[in-house]
Formats: sequence, structure tokens, C-alpha cells
Amino acid sequence: MISITALFKSKTENIEQLQSMLNHLVTETRKEAACVRYDLHHSENVFIIWEEWQDQPGLDIHNNQPYLQDFIKQSEGLVSSPIQVYKTTQLV
Repeated sequence: MISITALFKSKTENIEQLQSMLNHLVTETRKEAACVRYDLHHSENVFIIWEEWQDQPGLDIHNNQPYLQDFIKQSEGLVSSPIQVYKTTQLV
């Protein structure tokens, strides 16, 4: 199992637009065969996606999906800092 945490810090004026785009991303990603979990969380202007993937090949397929690539390009002007992505391993 592979875990990913992605953090998006929205510019204040773009919170609703970014959330709408993230909702679409979640909907599409959950359709992928290797996706175990893809949950969106929110606090003020920060959005967090918590992901779990069956394996690296499934994650690689996700990372090359056109809708993910489009999201990354379109969101660049909506965030106040670069998107942070952490690939982690569960310890306990």
C-alpha cells in the first residue's frame, strides 16, 4: 500500500474555484482501479488530499491521467504556494 498526502494552499479569492476543481479530481480518481482511498479535507484556505494506492504501477497510471495533468496546470494560478506532495509509509 502506498500513501500520499497532498497539500494545496489556495489564494483566498480562489477557494471556491479550487474546491470545485478538487471535487472533480476526487470523483475521477476514485474510478481508478488501483485507488483504495482518495479523500479531500479542508481547513480555511488549505485543502488536503489523503490518498492510498494498491501499488506503484497504479499510482504511476494515476500520475499520467490527463485530468490530473490538467488540474495541475489549471491550479497553478489559484494556489499561494507550490503544491506539496508527500509519499509516506505507515509505521504503526
